[in-house]
Amino acid sequence: MKIFIDADGCPVVDITVKICKENGIECIIVTDTSHVFNKPNATTLTVSKGADSVDFALVNMLSKGDIAVTQDYGLAAMCLSKQAFPISQNGMIYNDFNIGSLLQARYTAKKLRQSGKHHLKGPGKRTPQQDKDYEKSLQALITQLNGNG
Repeated sequence: MKIFIDADGCPVVDITVKICKENGIECIIVTDTSHVFNKPNATTLTVSKGADSVDFALVNMLSKGDIAVTQDYGLAAMCLSKQAFPISQNGMIYNDFNIGSLLQARYTAKKLRQSGKHHLKGPGKRTPQQDKDYEKSLQALITQLNGNG
């Protein structure tokens, strides 16, 4: 098992690297050229800037049973198709039961934005509780995949 991080705009890179180190899991940070990461105990792969370049690079490296940290529903859907385990920065495990409704909500929000009649608020400021929830969820997923839960 490896853990891949869709690192562009990801607030849980340090938490993920720490958990990988504690569990002896290889950690790969995937980013584009607009971000710089140099984290001990992690490998950073920098790809060319471009629409979805990080997403495609990450999903092409995934193997069955790997974990991918992402807030991108489209990438999460691609990870599921490779039998990997995508998890959001807030600790939500994406699965075959929730991905369809998440993708539909994303599509609806995009249509509303494009109409120019609606302004949708983005997420609020990140809280320490969200970090704790993510850490707990990622550790539980690792435990489950290792057959200990």
